Amino acid sequence: MSSTTGQRVAKRRWVMGVLLGVGVLINYFDRINLSVAAPQLKAAFDLSPGEMGLLFSAFFWPYALLQVPAGIVLDRFGVTRLGRWGAFLWAAASTVTAFASGFGGIFAARAMLGIAEAPGFPVSSKATGYWFPRQERALATAIFDAAAKFSNVIGVPLVAVVVVGMGWRWGFGVTAFLSFAYFVAFFFIYRDPSRDPKLSEAERRYIVEGGATPEGASGASVFAMLGYLLKKSKVWGLTIGFAAYGYSFYLFLTWLPGYLVQTMHMSILKSAGFAAIPWAVATVADLVVGGWLIDHLIARGGDETRVRKAVLVCGMVLGLAVFGATLTTNPMWAIVWISIALGGLAAAAPVGWSLPSLIAPKGGVGTVGGIMNFVNNLMGVAAPVVTGFIVGATNSFTNAFLIAGVILVIGIISFVFVMGRIEPIAEPGEGVRESRASMA
Repeated sequence: MSSTTGQRVAKRRWVMGVLLGVGVLINYFDRINLSVAAPQLKAAFDLSPGEMGLLFSAFFWPYALLQVPAGIVLDRFGVTRLGRWGAFLWAAASTVTAFASGFGGIFAARAMLGIAEAPGFPVSSKATGYWFPRQERALATAIFDAAAKFSNVIGVPLVAVVVVGMGWRWGFGVTAFLSFAYFVAFFFIYRDPSRDPKLSEAERRYIVEGGATPEGASGASVFAMLGYLLKKSKVWGLTIGFAAYGYSFYLFLTWLPGYLVQTMHMSILKSAGFAAIPWAVATVADLVVGGWLIDHLIARGGDETRVRKAVLVCGMVLGLAVFGATLTTNPMWAIVWISIALGGLAAAAPVGWSLPSLIAPKGGVGTVGGIMNFVNNLMGVAAPVVTGFIVGATNSFTNAFLIAGVILVIGIISFVFVMGRIEPIAEPGEGVRESRASMA
């Protein structure tokens, strides 16, 4: 179906796309509030850089470990049910954080938040596959992925103002209120396409005929599907490559304000303003390059694999600009290098998040997304802790940034040589059936 036809149908799918984006935006408010409040927490509880690194990682331990189980549950029970429960539980966990005290209490509260938010990105990825044809998948994915970056543009200054004016507890309290508001919105608005009464028949045909991910579970058992996918090099190429992206992303997500305070000697409010600059660049790159440009080039006849992998690899290469931040003590130049790095990584990210819905067999999108995001979020555990101990030992971020660059190189190699073409993996048993048919 032509893009012109797509423009004539209703736009219910974009309502869902924006809803998912708002969810990720608020989801990330809950993640970044700790990094903004870190200087107050460090002073209030006399915490070392190593202890702060452990607090930054507390969210990611359960979040990472639950990615594969969350993907399996998602493939079994669907987007609507798991999305509602997830939104409610993360709002409740965010509230608990506002009342926590001391290292142990805050660590436990952040771990609870990690459990509650575990289904968030797999839900958004699978819902996008249901609601959008392949030719719109990049921009649709970029909406919710860009929200993760944009959260730092508006979330860091917002939380910083609240923390400085009212104290760190209120910083967590404000994000808890926003989380409950999103739960209410998701509960009343989101439905899968087959169950949404506001979706017109014309738009439904446009979505389905455009190659949307089929709704429904796979005929294979969930554990059989998991075992099948773990044997596929395409899945591992995606997983290792995306984990490399995740290491740099989570390093900046958790430590950028602290880097500006410690290395560039800024106040909390000034660091929040400077930190917003590279995240603003990342938001634009995510939407324009990782989203619109990819869909535009594919619509003009570009090979889907070449277009997506070109953006993916070029974005990761630009991420190596993190090396530049190790060569300067000038705040403006540091922000320039970090902006280039985050802009490149942000352009690559929507490609990575769209791949589960593009390569997974029927009923396996959540599981592929879970595998990918499990290893990705192990980097969310590793990056804050490794960075914290390096900074504590050397009183410098130089070696931390160098390690991030080396890991990016490994990711680029995995995307180029291991993942292969961007095409659906055969369903379990399909290859066997085709082989028997050809022998008959």
